[in-house]
Amino acid sequence: MKNEKILVIQTAFLGDAILTLPMIQKLKELFPVSEIDVVSIPSTREVFEHSLFVNRVYSYDKRGSQKSFLNLIKFAKHLKANNYNRIYSPHRSFRTSLIVMILNAGLSFGFDNSSFAYSYKKLIKYDKTAHEVERNLQLVGIDTQRNDWRIPPLINIPGAVKEKIKNVLNISSSRFIAIAPGSVWNTKKYPEEYYLQLSRMLAEKNFFILFLGSKSDFDLCERLHNYIGNFSINLAGSFTVIESVEALKYCGLLISNDSAPAHMGMIAGIPVLTLYCSTIPGFGFYPYNSRSSFLSVDGLDCKPCGIHGRNNCPIKSFECGYRLKPESVLQESLRLIMVKEK
Repeated sequence: MKNEKILVIQTAFLGDAILTLPMIQKLKELFPVSEIDVVSIPSTREVFEHSLFVNRVYSYDKRGSQKSFLNLIKFAKHLKANNYNRIYSPHRSFRTSLIVMILNAGLSFGFDNSSFAYSYKKLIKYDKTAHEVERNLQLVGIDTQRNDWRIPPLINIPGAVKEKIKNVLNISSSRFIAIAPGSVWNTKKYPEEYYLQLSRMLAEKNFFILFLGSKSDFDLCERLHNYIGNFSINLAGSFTVIESVEALKYCGLLISNDSAPAHMGMIAGIPVLTLYCSTIPGFGFYPYNSRSSFLSVDGLDCKPCGIHGRNNCPIKSFECGYRLKPESVLQESLRLIMVKEK
């Protein structure tokens, strides 16, 4: 069996990194004796380092210390010494294509809508109607019409992490619900006042709420926690990605915006309810396990207003968020919890 030297380049956000894991898992199945290296950004390195299918992770700080074109060339030349003969790039940026061109591997696979697309030896059609996991599997040659693309992303949780989370949560309740109210993009955030109402209604039904997020979400989660009091805890910024995934395993449900935590819930294998404000499930980033669901307001001429969301609502009304009432979210949350308990 041929031993390939494989490189996967994924320098996008955390959610994109998580949705690359099933592709890597399939690559290892296709080339079991091969080593798979990954290029990531610093904030997502942890995800790939905890994959049992990844050999080495190279961190590319494209927004920081390695931002300049000269440093990109140096980074690519460093990689070139590894003599990769297969490169797969779900990421479609100009910088990624330049790295691929410099490496000049025997086979390189990218999407046909990549910037500087002729850097790749093989171009795969980017299917806008497919899920991101499905698209990534097509990149490595999987016929997703014949094979189930719903492959759960897997990571290895060290024993020390498991013990830490067990101690922090002081497991005494089986009625944990996680809420991740933050996002890099403001128009992806479900309204704070609605999260307040939803959290209160869940607490009244004797659920204990874990507010999760990054350090930048701390203030938002703290306001929600202060409103609920003893029925919640603010863990924003307290856990790494891997630790957050382990904490989610204790939860009966995760409620999240269309953002990275929704995909972390997929790793944890729990029901995820994703709330779509300015974006839509049709972009291909919805939760895809059988116990998950999403809510999105249809019929708005202004929706979607962008694939990533925006800092502010272009028409100032934010109807995509305000028309999705907390009562509807509560009803769907309880349905998903009941499905899990069955």
